[in-house]
Amino acid sequence: MEITLDMLLESREKRWNFQRQLIQEHPELTLVCVTVIMPGNVKRNAQSLVVAHAAVQSVQDAFDKNIRWQQEKDLVTGYEAYFLIQRPMLDCKRVACEIEDAHPLGRLFDIDVIDSNVEPVSRSVIGKEGRKCLLCEHEARYCMRNHTHSREELQQRIQQMIDAYAQ
Repeated sequence: MEITLDMLLESREKRWNFQRQLIQEHPELTLVCVTVIMPGNVKRNAQSLVVAHAAVQSVQDAFDKNIRWQQEKDLVTGYEAYFLIQRPMLDCKRVACEIEDAHPLGRLFDIDVIDSNVEPVSRSVIGKEGRKCLLCEHEARYCMRNHTHSREELQQRIQQMIDAYAQ
């Protein structure tokens, strides 16, 4: 199902409100939020579910006994998973970046560590550079802002990554 910009914006607001609630209720734990990077107007499909399940499994494996609570939401606007973890925030960010950088589908994972102001902790806080584009060596934000690549090119690359992973 294709989603509209209004649907996407509403889902982001709901996610932010849910994150704020979790942080207020559990200030002693670190909130990690997992979403899938999926360009285009279709955010939930067979591809995104493969990526989402791989991301959730990776987070579960990496944090294992430190996970105090988790919830997954399979939404038309995209898959979301929330973890409350008993580890320091910057330690969680290091682990999240390691997963994103090392997993075969990690470039399609968005594993955010959310701070007490309900803002994602930047990779730069732990000395990491911004994430690279799926198709070239530029920073992903650069290509996204400049519409460097077509949606078809991105979707083809994503399919290649998922096919290689599934084999």
